[in-house]
Amino acid sequence: MVPLNKADAFAALQMDILRLQGFKSSKGSAVDVGLGPILHAFPKATFPVGAVHEFLASQCEEAAATSGFVAGLLSALMGPFGTALWISASRTLFPPALKTFGIQPDRFVFVDLQKEKDVLWAMDEALKCGALTAVVGEVHDISFKASRRLQLAVEQSQVTGFVLRNNARKPGTTACVSRWQITPLPSDPVDDLPGVGFPQWKVELLRIRNGKPGVWDLQWTNGRFQQVYKPHSVSHEQSKKVG
Repeated sequence: MVPLNKADAFAALQMDILRLQGFKSSKGSAVDVGLGPILHAFPKATFPVGAVHEFLASQCEEAAATSGFVAGLLSALMGPFGTALWISASRTLFPPALKTFGIQPDRFVFVDLQKEKDVLWAMDEALKCGALTAVVGEVHDISFKASRRLQLAVEQSQVTGFVLRNNARKPGTTACVSRWQITPLPSDPVDDLPGVGFPQWKVELLRIRNGKPGVWDLQWTNGRFQQVYKPHSVSHEQSKKVG
């Protein structure tokens, strides 16, 4: 048996750790979600599919911005043939607005339930269905145990899950592989008319397993995310220097 050199041993150990933490090889090739510089924050510079991502929103404006940002991610993940579920007990999403992000509303199955605990149950069941591309669930709170069940489900099916936590009372600790916060930014005016430009967000990747958190300003333009630069913007490289 030929001994591994240090670089090969380190790479093998890193892959073992990634597998233990839920980053298993997907059934297909890596999906380019068009996140540009943010991709370098992820393990192997690849957006984790077959994983559960958590988004925090404390206000209605942040919840709306989060829905738009997630729709942009789903546009790339679903491609021309994918199907997704959107599960909620208090859905505020306007389905025709999905066309802004290149998604026809009929590509989604909307499940509206009465109780939040039923949302988590339905999400757990849906994430086990490998025929789906993604499942989005809107809840206020989620326990570590519940989030762990979701993560175990996607590790088998390779479906990608998104937990949108609007008005979360206790962020706490979860088993989700990432935690985000999306804040709306004023769009650039068009013909001196404010508020009619391309959607813009301050994107904060608060936590990512085996990755590097950071803050970026992004805009949705021509069907893709594009980095924009504003006076307050802190790039990923700048955040490393500050930290």
